[in-house]
Amino acid sequence: MNIILLGPPGAGKGTLANKIKENKNAVQIATGDIFRYNISNETELGLRAKEYMDKGDLVPDELTVDLVWDAFDKIEKNNSQDNIVLFDGFPRTIDQASALDKGMEERGQQIDHVVYFDIDEEILIHRITGRRVCPNCGATFHIENNPPKLEGICDVCGTKLIQRNDDNEETVKNRIDIYKSQTSVLIDYYKDKGILISIDGANSPEEVFEEFCDKLGV
Repeated sequence: MNIILLGPPGAGKGTLANKIKENKNAVQIATGDIFRYNISNETELGLRAKEYMDKGDLVPDELTVDLVWDAFDKIEKNNSQDNIVLFDGFPRTIDQASALDKGMEERGQQIDHVVYFDIDEEILIHRITGRRVCPNCGATFHIENNPPKLEGICDVCGTKLIQRNDDNEETVKNRIDIYKSQTSVLIDYYKDKGILISIDGANSPEEVFEEFCDKLGV
């Protein structure tokens, strides 16, 4: 089963993906993780992607599509037994959605469901500006909603937490504006295909996961 998690930055796509992986037989393809890996390793792609991400802009399609298919094909090549593939952060534009449709058709597969996170902008800004991440293991915390046991220190590996460059309020608002102008058109795109399912992104992670399972029957 191939599922797209669709919604603005900070909506909870990654959190839901982690809960699905913890409780179901699933694997996640997250463009954010792909880019962060390349950035941390200072690859050519990573350095180019960083320029866009630091400004809160979307990484151009041509830097994204090939990496997504590389990750997807590795799952297939390794004969993975995972029965759910989660696309987190992709597609973000109509062109990317078209490329995904074409690639799926070439592989004899399809997108089965698109889960849309419905959430207010004010909640998004609060969530993202309060987010703190571990530069070592990638664990994510929030200064109010999910604080670490020891202030400023990762619970998992003990590394000092940081605020990502693109998690300040000005950049967050820019990211949301870009989402509205480019990515939000995908709501109608997938609604027309009859595979869009809406969930309340303002709810707690546990409630979002429960709604996901109920509506998809997994």
